[in-house]
Amino acid sequence: MSALVRTEPLPGEPPLLVSGDPYSVVVLLQGYAEPEGVDDAVRADGSVTLVLPQAWSSASGTRESPPEGGGAKTVLEEVARGPILVDTGGPWAREALLGALAAQGVAPGDVTLVVGTHGHSDHIGNLGLFPGAALLVSHDFCLPGGRYLPHGLGEERPLQLGPGLEVWATPGHGGQRDVSVVVAGTALGTVVVVGDVFERNGDEDSWQALSEDPVAQERSRKRVLATADVVVPGHGAPFRVVREAPQPGN
Repeated sequence: MSALVRTEPLPGEPPLLVSGDPYSVVVLLQGYAEPEGVDDAVRADGSVTLVLPQAWSSASGTRESPPEGGGAKTVLEEVARGPILVDTGGPWAREALLGALAAQGVAPGDVTLVVGTHGHSDHIGNLGLFPGAALLVSHDFCLPGGRYLPHGLGEERPLQLGPGLEVWATPGHGGQRDVSVVVAGTALGTVVVVGDVFERNGDEDSWQALSEDPVAQERSRKRVLATADVVVPGHGAPFRVVREAPQPGN
């Protein structure tokens, strides 16, 4: 017998802090997608999430640049010691993003890694604010100045950034190269920041129309629901994943 899975909204408004050790998660900006006008126009922006190592402090002094030597594994582990931003919203959200970071005591220059879950403008529109950070945008990983490193990410091979912190390949919405960030060990369990693998809680009637590969995305969605206790979707409020044991005889 397998557990029954349902989802429910997670109370709270951004900035929504989920404390953890060794990493906490802060949903800085909540994404949205709202119909506007005629011709199926939509006004939208993506969620922006901050992953903060417990050991990091804004008072810890000037950070070092990502190491030039070594492979992707070494570099990723190094840059994961500082603030990690997952998606940046669209360029129209620039001031809101800067304000949300400042409220957490984080300056753009403090951010050591930016993960772009996929290449749509409402998710990576503010990469230019972080010229000193390493960038993992979809499956492309580069250091400041444009030095690209191979890393071998795949659906069966996540990238390990630190204890309980991984990047997963979660293809579907934007094609084959979408990624999600998995943070275990928080006060609410495992938090998965998924980009548009889930548009929002209760999106079952709409996500397929927005997907470049619905078969792959369905696979990614099932994988996320099997692991996550909390999901941060691309265009809605975070939600809990609740697993209930089936009753005998059902």
